[in-house]
Amino acid sequence: TIPCLLSPWSEWSDCSVTCGKGMRTRQRILKSAAELGDCNEELEQAEKCMLPECPIDCELTEWSQWSECNTSCGKGHMIRTRMIKIEPQFGGTACPETVQRTKCRLRKCLRGPGMEKRRWKEAR
Repeated sequence: TIPCLLSPWSEWSDCSVTCGKGMRTRQRILKSAAELGDCNEELEQAEKCMLPECPIDCELTEWSQWSECNTSCGKGHMIRTRMIKIEPQFGGTACPETVQRTKCRLRKCLRGPGMEKRRWKEAR
């Protein structure tokens, strides 16, 4: 029997992904069928390919509620926080701030010469 005639294999295609695990293929063409019988040669091949890991960006939770003012009178501050859910990897976007601080001001603190007498009377 005369075997079927096939073209040489093509070059491997690019990997199906731009990073991480993917597939690539190559083909060949049937030039002429076998004179007796069928041509059972494969015309396409596929294989796995691996490129550098895909970047993983930082992921954060939502901001917490603002804390209460850290003083009972006068100027103070409040904070709010958020947690890192996923750390950045393989060149992914870095995490932004996880703590924010803002000023708060409550009623004025009472000071002065009469305060000691008032406190002493309240204590009695």
